[in-house]
Amino acid sequence: MAAERATPLRLGSTAPNFKADTTQGPIDFHEFIGDEWVVLFSHPEDFTPVCTTELGEFARLQPEFTKRGVKLIGLSANTLGSHEDWIKDIDEVTGSLVGFPIIADKERKVAYLYDMLDYQDTTNVDAKGIAFTIRSVFIIDPKKVIRTILSYPASTGRNSAEVLRIVDSLQTGDKNKVTTPINWVPGDDVIVHPSIKTEDAKKIFPDVRVVKPYLRFTTLPKA
Repeated sequence: MAAERATPLRLGSTAPNFKADTTQGPIDFHEFIGDEWVVLFSHPEDFTPVCTTELGEFARLQPEFTKRGVKLIGLSANTLGSHEDWIKDIDEVTGSLVGFPIIADKERKVAYLYDMLDYQDTTNVDAKGIAFTIRSVFIIDPKKVIRTILSYPASTGRNSAEVLRIVDSLQTGDKNKVTTPINWVPGDDVIVHPSIKTEDAKKIFPDVRVVKPYLRFTTLPKA
């Protein structure tokens, strides 16, 4: 059972732990994370059009996340039985195979813990008038620290490639003491972290281009 959320979640917060049933068995969330990255993403309801396209696309990209040491886990405000039937539809409609667990959160316990409930769209509710979730994304690192929070309205599907790009940016920054500029993708030049002096940067990186004292680009060695 999930505990009540004591304080708002922010970047740098420890991801709250919870126990829940999923389509791949019961989990303790911190044990599920282990020493890997995790992308936790919520869906308003099973058997809905936007959610179906999203789950299919995340399933298609799962090998790319796995290569980066990232586990995927979804959440929807329905029962396990509903999830299992919905997965059959997702696989059929999208041609993907959903290989990651989906949390059964009919009572919205995890949704409340992670502040995923929809307070904006009055139509995004169940038969009892209880709010469904928005489309939340939490990227959590191996230390169980929340590194990214994304929130989309129920009417707007996510960009799964952008979630993958954010993972690439975070992992690249952690490894190399750099930041990534607008529209960056792996292979593009990066920006030297502001905490590193230019003279030190030139010793660390092979090619530093100083545009302004505060804006210094560099390439990264090929992996």
